[in-house]
Amino acid sequence: RQTMCLLTQRNQNKRFFLTPHQSVPAISRQAQTTKKIFISWLLFLSLPDCPPLGLESLRVDDSQIQASSYQRSGLGPHRGRLNIQSGIEDGDLYDGAWCAEYKDQHQWLQVDAIYHTLFTGVILQGRNSIWSWDWVHTYKVQLSNDSVNWETCMNGTEEAIFEGNQNPETPVLGRLPVPTVARFIRINPQTWYFNGTICLRAEIMGCRVDDPTDIYASERELGSKDDLDFRHHNYKEMRKLMKSVTEECPDITHVYTIGKSYMGFKLYVMVISDNPSKHELGEPEFRYVAGMHGNEVLGRELVLNLMQYLCREYKKGNQRVVRLVTETRIHLLPSMNPDGYEDAYVKGSELAGWADGRYSFEGIDLNHNFPDLNNIMWDAQETAADKSKVSNHYIPIPEYYTKEDAMVAPETRAVISWMQDIPFVLSANLHGGELVVTYPFDCTRDWAPVEDTPTADNAFFRWLATVYASTNLVMANPDRRICHSEDFQSHNNIINGGAWHTVPGSMNDFSYLHTNCFEVTVELSCDKFPHASELPIEWENNKESLLVYMEQIHRGIKGVIRDKLTKQGIADAVIKVEDHDHDIRSAADGDYWRLLNPGEYKVVVWAEGYFPSMRRCNVGMEPHPTICDFTMTKTPLQRLKEIRAKGGKIPQDLQLRLRIKPR
Repeated sequence: RQTMCLLTQRNQNKRFFLTPHQSVPAISRQAQTTKKIFISWLLFLSLPDCPPLGLESLRVDDSQIQASSYQRSGLGPHRGRLNIQSGIEDGDLYDGAWCAEYKDQHQWLQVDAIYHTLFTGVILQGRNSIWSWDWVHTYKVQLSNDSVNWETCMNGTEEAIFEGNQNPETPVLGRLPVPTVARFIRINPQTWYFNGTICLRAEIMGCRVDDPTDIYASERELGSKDDLDFRHHNYKEMRKLMKSVTEECPDITHVYTIGKSYMGFKLYVMVISDNPSKHELGEPEFRYVAGMHGNEVLGRELVLNLMQYLCREYKKGNQRVVRLVTETRIHLLPSMNPDGYEDAYVKGSELAGWADGRYSFEGIDLNHNFPDLNNIMWDAQETAADKSKVSNHYIPIPEYYTKEDAMVAPETRAVISWMQDIPFVLSANLHGGELVVTYPFDCTRDWAPVEDTPTADNAFFRWLATVYASTNLVMANPDRRICHSEDFQSHNNIINGGAWHTVPGSMNDFSYLHTNCFEVTVELSCDKFPHASELPIEWENNKESLLVYMEQIHRGIKGVIRDKLTKQGIADAVIKVEDHDHDIRSAADGDYWRLLNPGEYKVVVWAEGYFPSMRRCNVGMEPHPTICDFTMTKTPLQRLKEIRAKGGKIPQDLQLRLRIKPR
């Protein structure tokens, strides 16, 4: 084994070199700290690869990153983070890399790890830009304890030259020939793209070395007190975890599939409820969907953690969880795009890049793959003589979309069928790569690239988005750094989808216009594929948000619409709320749920063959729905139609009302 250079102590300008054959106790008293660190390093030899320091996840602060020079502020050292995305315009404050001012071999990007760290590797990426191509071909790595005296990493007797990039986006890992303990690390470019300049984005791999003299170390450890399975789960491991949860909580869980991906992976859903296998009258249906983009993996792991958490807390008697489980039917789809996930999973959290695994196996972006019902509705409104006659809900899927040769992914078809089969009320679509909650509409009118495009339920959607964002520990932190180029904190970390960028064919818009279900998109983290070591703290960041968002399904009004004579529920009755130009419909048993903010509402129910029924319903501030049941009376013509269909005798009172002669 090569000599291990520990740059943690200098004694009268004399370096200490420790080898596995040296007697550690023989080292001088001044080097006792070095001895302890070396012992810690020996323990690391049996551990897996070290995690990232956190340039991409923002755990490394801007103040910890310095550079020899930079072209301008927008290309400063703080922009040298793996997978950081640039703004639209080159030259703004949010460019896509650190770029040195000079083209020579004396340029460097430096990271202060704060603590003694066992550095194991560097991941490099070129500049993210629409207009410029810049990347580093080769580089050296230098290490220091005091940022004054530096040692270059060696490969035997020569300075190690690490291979960098051949394009701007593919991350490349350079492993240090010998893992080395230090505090500071520098990346020193040697060659770069001939037609470009020195630009790079980076992540540093390293394990913090415990300092036995640091009495506050345990207080700084981040993690979760919940004993959950915090790791990345591929398809096989995901199935095993879901199976283990059903075995642990068989009375409140049920697993089913809604279809298969292009490559044949089943789309598994877990239901958690006190009666999980069927819909109960009056109980609302909730869903979380994760993994629409296969490389945005945090949502997948949060949903799997949520399964475990709800199961165990229910068994413990946690009253909040017990209430959720008994009053709500919760559906959890951890992986909508398993094909894409497996592609990203093979590459790993730091090497999957920004887009590998995003699309389905067929190359389809599933969040642009749903029917565009927005423009169908808007076009009909523009040409209609009376806009009030244009349907504002349950807009049918256009014929072209249902054809076999339509470019529709099997995953999308499966989810659409799922939406149609179950009367979902509320949902969230979990994404990654930013920190913001977006709400419909996602698609803008007239194909504008950016335009605020609110729904008729804009106030309630803003409430939903705020509920999640304000309870998310990272989003709610006023001191947090922006992820890439958008300052969503100025919008309280929520934004209308169209006001961010237009997304025709989004699942959110389809859910709102084709079904009763309100859905938002949650961008969970700056890092699309966080390292497994980040998962416990990400769970803590999102746990309260996941729970409180589900609880919003119990706001507004709900009830059952019944036939006055038979007392049977009436399906497909239209529920209209005054001053809300968006209707919903009752489910197969006649039950309905209408999400509303506090206030008094005039509600009118229409059903084919019945006289309309009207009530005033008051929604309070408490998170409990107001019960507004409706009883409907059939019209004489409807009664006549049903009697004649059965070949029955027409009652005299009905004859008089219709003024018809008996047959």
